[in-house]
Amino acid sequence: MLATNGVFYPILGLASCAAFIYMSFGDLAWDIGTHVRGPEMSFVGRNGTRFTVDGKAFYVNGWNSYWLMDQAVEEVSRPRVRAMLQAGAKMGLTVCRTWAFNDGTYNALQMSLGHFDERVFKALDWVIEEAKRHGIRLLLSLANNLEAYGGKTQYVKWAWEEGIGLSSSNDSFFFDPSIRSYFKTYLKTILTRKNHLNGIRYKDDPTIFAWELMNEPRCMSDASGDTLQEWIEEMAAYVKSIDKNHLLTIGLEGFYGSTSPPEKLHVNPGQWFSTVGSDFIRNSRVPEIDFASVHIYPDQW
Repeated sequence: MLATNGVFYPILGLASCAAFIYMSFGDLAWDIGTHVRGPEMSFVGRNGTRFTVDGKAFYVNGWNSYWLMDQAVEEVSRPRVRAMLQAGAKMGLTVCRTWAFNDGTYNALQMSLGHFDERVFKALDWVIEEAKRHGIRLLLSLANNLEAYGGKTQYVKWAWEEGIGLSSSNDSFFFDPSIRSYFKTYLKTILTRKNHLNGIRYKDDPTIFAWELMNEPRCMSDASGDTLQEWIEEMAAYVKSIDKNHLLTIGLEGFYGSTSPPEKLHVNPGQWFSTVGSDFIRNSRVPEIDFASVHIYPDQW
């Protein structure tokens, strides 16, 4: 900020007042609007194989901190979120991948099928605004194949307990019509959520870099890949029917499946990985999917 001598002291006085409010009330200052807003952002788009913002190339240089929403719920742990985003910004990073789900566990966003905890939603609101303040965009993942933070196991358990589930198999998350319907309810709730701090619906907020359908989806009961493929096609189309602003990815690990070219299969970490129900090329060719991802674990493969 540039200031002449004539206006320096009023600005200093305002800064001192703001500092006093913040030191006195902590994060309450954010909720009453005294927090410094971040830079204005435009949506990230795609032009062929390039990400773009306002017609210029945008480079993803980021990291994964899945725990931001969970840690933002409690006042005592919220500074950890701010510190992580500050560190990312200082390093010149541009995108942070984090969970936009927590189903049926501690600090659950979705407490039961279709029922949400406003306290946790407000924490996610805060994470989005805090990311914007630091010039960081978020890649928000919408579900988990694993049991951590609820995952598909929790959806199946809920449906089974309510007597509407077709099967107790975790993979019924992908093929059970009732569970698919409940997941769509979840998607709509997230996409149309109005941030209580800025009044912007998530689907209209360019701070969100993209949506990710699921963290590392696998459908072990159908090695052909058809079940997972149909789920991806249905959910991707549904997301895009509500939100045409944001990019969308799947969250795949990158395994080649039964329909991939034979010469690709040897790239998998082992023969078994072609039978987990995901198929990198086929899945990524769904028209509504904007970009692909690969998860690399150097210590394992």
